[in-house]
Amino acid sequence: MKVLVTGSSSGIGLAIALKFLKEGHQVIGFDIKESSIKDDNYTHYIQDICKKLPKIDKIDVIINNAGIQEGNTIDVNLKGTINVTEEYINDNIKSIVFIASSSASTGSEFPEYVASKGGVVAYMKNVALRIAKYGATANSISPGGVITDLNKHIIESKELYKQVLDETLLNKWSTPEEIAEFTYFIAVINKSMTGEDLFIDNGERLKSNFIW
Repeated sequence: MKVLVTGSSSGIGLAIALKFLKEGHQVIGFDIKESSIKDDNYTHYIQDICKKLPKIDKIDVIINNAGIQEGNTIDVNLKGTINVTEEYINDNIKSIVFIASSSASTGSEFPEYVASKGGVVAYMKNVALRIAKYGATANSISPGGVITDLNKHIIESKELYKQVLDETLLNKWSTPEEIAEFTYFIAVINKSMTGEDLFIDNGERLKSNFIW
């Protein structure tokens, strides 16, 4: 299948692109940075998702991963995601996956970041309604903490890292490769779940202390 992955040069996006390549798919990557991927089945575009997009015919799977944590988060995370999705929805589409955030439900993040990711989850449901006529699915994944360079300042601080791990039930964060495995399952293997937001947060949302 022809798969588009945005934000494919690092972190979760890179892991997702590599997973689809490993499974034999043709992958197209969008990122504002160069890519380290060297594979005949990979095509890379240095592309701002908020701007005019290249013409690409008959994409089967869209993975909306690109995003930023600070700055013009609503423009990039939400409007950019809408820009990509609306450009490449077609009658051949099989699935669309949105990488959102647990913050979309918990509210525990920078204000505009939370709003942008909450918007992504709501938009995902709208897309699920519209692409059902093609027999296609749309779902989102909401990771909690993930071990990426974006969180390097936390991971490299023993004090901060202990604090964030203590907020989870399993006392750990996810890896980008684990998120990629879930993404592949939802996009390719899944045929019946649509319009849903999947939490992968090591029990952070569930954790609570009962005081008697």
